[in-house]
Amino acid sequence: MEENQTINRFSVLVVDDEQDMLHSMKRFFRPFDFNLDFALNGEEALHIISKKPVNLMLLDLKMPGMNGLEVLKQARQIDEGIKIIIHTAHGAIADAVEALKMGASDFLEKGNSPEILRARIKNAYELWETQQENRQLKKNVLQSFNFDGFIGESPPVQKLKEMIARVAPSDASVLIQGESGTGKELVAQAIHHHSQRKNGPVVVVDCAAISETVLESELFGHSKGAFTGADTPAVGLIRSADKGTLFLDEIGELSTSVQGKRLRTIQEREVRPVGSTKSYPVDIRIIAATNRTLLDEISTGGFRQDLYYRLSAVTLTSPPLRTRGISDIKLLVEYFLKKLPHKSNNITEITKSSIQCLADYDWPGNIRELENTIQSALVFSNGSEITLEDLPELLSCKNSEIENISPEGTLAYYELQAIKNALKQSDNNRRKAANILDIAEATLYRKIKQFNL
Repeated sequence: MEENQTINRFSVLVVDDEQDMLHSMKRFFRPFDFNLDFALNGEEALHIISKKPVNLMLLDLKMPGMNGLEVLKQARQIDEGIKIIIHTAHGAIADAVEALKMGASDFLEKGNSPEILRARIKNAYELWETQQENRQLKKNVLQSFNFDGFIGESPPVQKLKEMIARVAPSDASVLIQGESGTGKELVAQAIHHHSQRKNGPVVVVDCAAISETVLESELFGHSKGAFTGADTPAVGLIRSADKGTLFLDEIGELSTSVQGKRLRTIQEREVRPVGSTKSYPVDIRIIAATNRTLLDEISTGGFRQDLYYRLSAVTLTSPPLRTRGISDIKLLVEYFLKKLPHKSNNITEITKSSIQCLADYDWPGNIRELENTIQSALVFSNGSEITLEDLPELLSCKNSEIENISPEGTLAYYELQAIKNALKQSDNNRRKAANILDIAEATLYRKIKQFNL
């Protein structure tokens, strides 16, 4: 069980109220290159788990004060991923079985051969090592992808980037769902950029912007004389994307008649121009996007079911801005401050209260609305940073007192920073954050409300 130098060391916590047993376990684990901790009671064990990562806990059931079952319950509330092996005397087998129902991964009787314990720990270690290697592989894949312009580090964005990394190398059709302004075209560009077709063209078709009277001709092309004004033949947007990617933005806006012809193109991989009797083969990857719920459209007859299933071999969702959290909003604002032109070009900062104000807004227009908001603030700002006074009235936070709630150096300031750090460490899991801070959940909820987090 040699340590992989590229990953963290395996961490084990032994919990037992008998000092002799702890000394025995110290000798047992001496050959292993693990991070080791020992606790004489449940309270001490939970304190350790709340302060540092623990991968495996060897837990006694019969202890004074907090028994093993209660420790097990609270430990899994703090860290759902922790593996727990129950180490119990023969008389507590029934409790050990109950512990398995509560989430323990295994149990052993005290006094068994050390080789049995060694084998169980080896299994737990190898499972952990595999999980670590998989995480590292995913991280390496994401780092190898260039997501320039795809700003964000929140869990929904990280999940989307991981999905893009998986689907891009394939040639599967992709349907991107999401509200208007969430960056669906950026998702399509990222998929194309990392696909085998990256050296081919990417042709964007805005299905909502092209008039239905000319849409068929724009998509499929036309032959000379096909209609009045068709003085020369046209290849159309689909054939223009040959050997590349065709991005159909707002696919839900297509009429059902055009949907039928579009389906035929996908099935047969060929295009027949308007007014022509000849079909032309096309080699394209299709990415479609919509802000509608196409399954609802199918139920009302507005979208063809067969086309939906042809387009949605893979379905991705571009998350709305309101679900991405304050950290992503801050990153986006920093990006827009660098990107957007300004009369004096010296505004590079935004106040904390302004960021909080932006985070409290629902953003029905998503990233596009945020960009417009920052553009407006740059126009009205007269200082070196954007303040609450520079933001639009619709945000309803110009009278916010957030900026004055915790001046730096005060007790409130340090409370606020501690709560923010705990929420960050726990991925905004309030129960875990309360355990990290060693306070009751009710106290944490009250503080969150006080600081308007």
